[in-house]
Amino acid sequence: MAPSTTTPPIHPETPMGEILQAYPSARRALFMRYHVGGCSSCGYDPSDTLADVCKSHNILDVDEVIRHIHASHEADIRLQVDVHETQRLMQANEGWRLIDVREDFERDIAALEGAEAISQELVQSLMGGPKDTKIIFFCHHGIRSLDAASYFVGHGFEHVRSMSGGIDAWSQQIDSAIARY
Repeated sequence: MAPSTTTPPIHPETPMGEILQAYPSARRALFMRYHVGGCSSCGYDPSDTLADVCKSHNILDVDEVIRHIHASHEADIRLQVDVHETQRLMQANEGWRLIDVREDFERDIAALEGAEAISQELVQSLMGGPKDTKIIFFCHHGIRSLDAASYFVGHGFEHVRSMSGGIDAWSQQIDSAIARY
């Protein structure tokens, strides 16, 4: 069963490259639950099928893995907010914090006004604060920010989002004066 009509179905014989293309959260989901794909000893090739990966990691229930990938994908969709909604939330002044998880050199190229740069100190401060803090993470294209949002949700935060498309989408849809790279 596929989570929506816009994503292709996953079958045991689907190559991992195709799965990761259609379901970006699969990489994180497989590592977190099954310790698959996080290092050279548990890695796989994009041409390996899901059945091959399951077999090589002694995972007997391929259908359960497929269900887990779908559930992770749906959870990621719920975490995402588009650039227009991000702009609306920031302008509404409802206490949302905009946190940039990109590298320093990326922030030197393009930045969003009012965004806080991620740092170890900021993460520690947030972790020690209230779990109902409203946070929107962003990066270049929305992948690293989704990882950050997932991390915070995993630590009990209730109002965390990832700006889909990242600063690149912001530049294309909201403010063309923001440099693209």
